[in-house]
Formats: sequence, structure tokens, C-alpha cells
Amino acid sequence: MLLHVIARGKISRSPEAELTARYAKRIAWPLKLTELPDLGGTIPPPAQTPVREVLLDEHGQVMSSEEFAALLGRWRDGGVREARFLIGAADGHGAAARDKADLLLSFGAMTWPHLLVRAMLAEQLWRATSILAGHPYHRSG
Repeated sequence: MLLHVIARGKISRSPEAELTARYAKRIAWPLKLTELPDLGGTIPPPAQTPVREVLLDEHGQVMSSEEFAALLGRWRDGGVREARFLIGAADGHGAAARDKADLLLSFGAMTWPHLLVRAMLAEQLWRATSILAGHPYHRSG
């Protein structure tokens, strides 16, 4: 299953970009990173179907790493070809995008800079795919 991160704003050369790249390299599943301008620009159509869309949203569901891994595993095993993770700009996502999403996912009640959210998402994708590959997870239990 393709993991496709679609984010508003340019990450450029920054510590957040380096951290995102570090985790992206560790992910064994196919991964695509797409950047869109802060405003305008259109979300590219899915490369493959079926697809699931996850919006990172402060009002979304909070999941443990194991729950997140289990969700990705169910999608993969259920024939989902692409999981898209959308990170909005500073003002987040509009109501129409939230209504259309398969999942609203939150990294907690605190506000996070969208550049840091990319690194956090990359780390969680790496962790989830590692859990699904059977690597020992120190918090299992």
C-alpha cells in the first residue's frame, strides 16, 4: 500500500525537513511526499484505488501507535492501494474536506507547527510499518 503524505507549505531546508527525511528513509512501504502551496493548488488525484484519506486535524481521533498500525494493516489487508495523509496549512482543513475524509487523526490537543507534524507523521508511519513487520515494540504488552 502506498503511503502518500500531502502537505501544505514548503518545508525547504530545515531541521524539520531533515527529521522527516530521516524517518521517510526508514519506511519499508512505498512512500510519496507531495507539497502544495499554502493557498491554492489542487490535491492530486489518487494514483491508485481504492484509497483512504486521513486528515491531520486537531479535533480528530487520538490513537496509540499500535492502534494506528492495526488500522493501516486492516486497510492494506482489505485491498486499499493508497492511504493519503493530508496536512493542512496554519488554518487547517475546510469543512468539506473533513466531511469527505475517512479518518480525522489528531496528535493531541496541543497545537503543532505543520512542519513538525510532517516529521511526527513520518515517525508514526515508520513505527506503524515496523510494528506490522513484526519488529519488537517496546510498549507492547
